[in-house]
Amino acid sequence: MRIEAYTQIQQLYNSSKVQKGTQVAKKGPTDQVQISSAGMDMQVAKAAVKGAPDIRYDKVEPLKAAIANGTYEVSAESFAEKLMQKYDELR
Repeated sequence: MRIEAYTQIQQLYNSSKVQKGTQVAKKGPTDQVQISSAGMDMQVAKAAVKGAPDIRYDKVEPLKAAIANGTYEVSAESFAEKLMQKYDELR
């Protein structure tokens, strides 16, 4: 593959270099970024998730207490049903 305008590109990149520290580089075209409203919404959501705690103690503490007391029971039927649902999803 051959790039036809290679010398023009090279001149563009070389023109912004300052030579001997006394010359001021010419300003070329500037880049601009515009974030869409969906992107801004994602930023807000990311910040909210980042600020939320990793552990939901309101859910964890009652389970810990039930396990410690020996009162936590798992229905074998419910467990088997969820296991089969997960198996069907993975097939």
